[in-house]
Amino acid sequence: MFVLELTYTAPVERADALMDAHIAWLDEQYAAGVFLASGRKNPRDGGVILAAGVDRAAIERIAAADPFSSEGVCAYRITEFYASKTVEALAGYREQPPA
Repeated sequence: MFVLELTYTAPVERADALMDAHIAWLDEQYAAGVFLASGRKNPRDGGVILAAGVDRAAIERIAAADPFSSEGVCAYRITEFYASKTVEALAGYREQPPA
């Protein structure tokens, strides 16, 4: 599983100008089954996305395709982790770390 943390590297007005394209990109990833949750950070200096079901190389390609990323509005920090404990609704995403 991955936590994608977006941090704005440009004024929030630039993010607002690209928001429709960013939301369309998010919708594509939800439809593909990759994104599980997303939203703005508080304070509004970026956002967070929870993703699963693909490998790190795929997540890096997906993040690079975000209009926020390709237009230089944000930087991504990608953290991979093993979701060894979850709420029941996310049980299908549980995984154990390698021994």
